[in-house]
Amino acid sequence: MNWQVILPLLLYLIVIFFVGFWANKYVKSTNSFLQEYFLGGRELGGFLLAMTMIATYGSGSSFLGGPGVAYTKGLGWVLLSMAQLPAGYFVLMVLGKKFAIMARKYKAITLIDFLKERYQSRAVVLISAVSIIIFLFSSMAAQWVGGARLIESLTGLSYTTALFLFAVSVLIYVIYGGFRAVVLTEAVQGVVMFVGTAVLLVGTIIAGGGIENIMSELFTENPNLISPYGAEKELTPLYVSSFWILVGVGVIGLPQITVRAMSYKNSKAMHKAIIIGTFVIGFIMLGMHLIGVFARVILPGVEVGDTVMPTLTLKILPPFLAGLVLAAPMAAIMSTVESLLILVSSAITKDIYLNYIKPNAGEAQVKRTSFWVTTIIGISVALFALSPPDLLIWLNLFSFGGLESVFIWPVVFGLYWSKGNKYGAISSMIIGMGSYILFDRLLPNAFGMHTVVLPIFLSLITFVVVSYFTHNSILSKRGNQEGAV
Repeated sequence: MNWQVILPLLLYLIVIFFVGFWANKYVKSTNSFLQEYFLGGRELGGFLLAMTMIATYGSGSSFLGGPGVAYTKGLGWVLLSMAQLPAGYFVLMVLGKKFAIMARKYKAITLIDFLKERYQSRAVVLISAVSIIIFLFSSMAAQWVGGARLIESLTGLSYTTALFLFAVSVLIYVIYGGFRAVVLTEAVQGVVMFVGTAVLLVGTIIAGGGIENIMSELFTENPNLISPYGAEKELTPLYVSSFWILVGVGVIGLPQITVRAMSYKNSKAMHKAIIIGTFVIGFIMLGMHLIGVFARVILPGVEVGDTVMPTLTLKILPPFLAGLVLAAPMAAIMSTVESLLILVSSAITKDIYLNYIKPNAGEAQVKRTSFWVTTIIGISVALFALSPPDLLIWLNLFSFGGLESVFIWPVVFGLYWSKGNKYGAISSMIIGMGSYILFDRLLPNAFGMHTVVLPIFLSLITFVVVSYFTHNSILSKRGNQEGAV
């Protein structure tokens, strides 16, 4: 073990745990456990809102998987990754003030709360909860894998031991602190991610002999590495453009991101978060993916893409500084895991258990159930992560596509189209989820686009057509009921 590298990481983890224990006093003292544990009391300012969105969105795939793919495919993948630049902008501008106002009006604590009140449908709630559990399970598994691989590369421990240490650390912290602890540490983690990206990018350029020398070396190896089409010319314009849906506009449909849009305290905070978030996300995504490409000159022949970033850091930076920089991917992984655990726990505890199994459960019982659900989910994901894929980014993107196919139109039309109704929402969610899973298995990247494009298009058509043709029947039924009264 290289203790000069590990000590800064341990210090970072101590700070994170301290914040979690400090935040627990709010969970203990609050009059509304659900509001505090799952939403932090709706008190986020602009900086905190921006940092929590960045830290949740910038996951292990951004710091490990993404640079690993860029290492293989070249600058074309950097271009593709920049579709993530306006993600926070789209979420806060499209959902904006109206989503926060309606969430407060409905007293919604989760995205499913909003959908339940908007569509007045048990089926919408159950489909939503099942979708979150299925697709976020794979996303959490990706983060577990990333955290374990990072610890494995730093300590020399076996993958299984590293996975156990990571899972235990995150579970203790999240179970104890809740949403406020997640948000406060994500503010720290967002800063760490930004600084770590800047330091490693500069170090990589220096180690590679400057950008001009790096580009020359890449061109000599394979001219396609510095083209927009990828090392094997597989990144077609249509495929790259489809990522503007998957990791750009479509982010509006990710529950772990949309819940942030109901947790800020005022419109000033939202506007500030748009500016800060767009800049920081753009810098981190550009920096980390450039590092992945540049690493090809410094570390030729790396076989497992997820190990490129930690291996490069240990090679080019002094040990203590390497430990501080490697806190960035650890921050990204931990923050995403924390948010996803809270989200899946809320889907089971708040949206299923409290709505349909035990509506009259007391505060103590809800607390106990939340803690146990979070623990069981975390252990289950850790067991699933025992057999990791070669690149964790594909697990993460699978999760993104599935959630967007299910949620994007019920959320957007629920806010802005009065004719949107429960029949449109239910059919759209079923078609979105079913077609995405089907296409992912049978027709991946159909017509040269990412798999997510067709399911989102089909769910859009379904929502509009079904809502339009059932709108009059709902009005008629409502009129008959009022007449009977």
